[in-house]
Amino acid sequence: MDRPPPASAATLLNVREVAEWLRLKERKVYDLVARGDIPHTRAGAKILFAPAEVQRWLAARSGGAAPRTALPPTIAGSHDPLLEWAVRESRCGLALLTQGSRDGLERLASGEACAALLHLPDATISDFNRQAADERLRGRDVALVEWARREQGLLVARGNPKGLRSAGHLARRGVRVVLRQEGSGSRELLERLLERERVKPSALRASVAPAPTESDLAAAIASGDADAGLGARAAAHLFGLDFVPIAVERLDLAVARASWFDPPLQSLWKFARSRRFAAHAASLTGYDLARAGEVTWNDQA
Repeated sequence: MDRPPPASAATLLNVREVAEWLRLKERKVYDLVARGDIPHTRAGAKILFAPAEVQRWLAARSGGAAPRTALPPTIAGSHDPLLEWAVRESRCGLALLTQGSRDGLERLASGEACAALLHLPDATISDFNRQAADERLRGRDVALVEWARREQGLLVARGNPKGLRSAGHLARRGVRVVLRQEGSGSRELLERLLERERVKPSALRASVAPAPTESDLAAAIASGDADAGLGARAAAHLFGLDFVPIAVERLDLAVARASWFDPPLQSLWKFARSRRFAAHAASLTGYDLARAGEVTWNDQA
């Protein structure tokens, strides 16, 4: 069953391309996906396949051994400007599916990703991600590895014309707010901060649809469609906005141990220890890499 992928194959293949490659009917491929037999990932309604993972699955089947459940080479979870740049520049072959920390947590738990970037605060904002990992990832052979510490605060127009200094100020009359989507770490952090100031989230006036990424949030403010939003200092820097610091959060990569030593994640992590990576993090501003690489939670502990 030595079947090389199509010579013209992109990083990810669709159902039709995989069916042609494996000489199967498309219906059979859908059946393999439904049973969780073949490694795959999802991007919205699309089902996609990484050729390298499918080749390993084929090799294991042809040898008569039960194949290791190969997880898709995808990092789900939160959007982060530094991670987005590192995945691209390292050429590690990982895909990004950034639909929020809660979404990433679920995709990792269900085997739809090999890692997820998380920044989920606990109820007191004194820690990040460990409570969520205890609740959803315990017993799933996963560890949390610190990616970076990151400054979070209010992104505002140059000069901060509305004079905003805290999360509660977002509820002031005349302030147009851009929110992150439900399930994102930034949205949960904002709700915790508002709770501290005894401000109801319903008091905020959202002027645009929820922003799916840090960049979308910053772009809405830079274009004048909103006055402020809670996000990362790095996003403010990239879009020429002012920034009001409020909190420092810990970004963790929740990583499946089965995938940690596979080439994609190892390539990314090797790049993350390089001088070029450190220099770019410094240029983005708002990152602290002093404890990057430390295991912050272990489901076998």
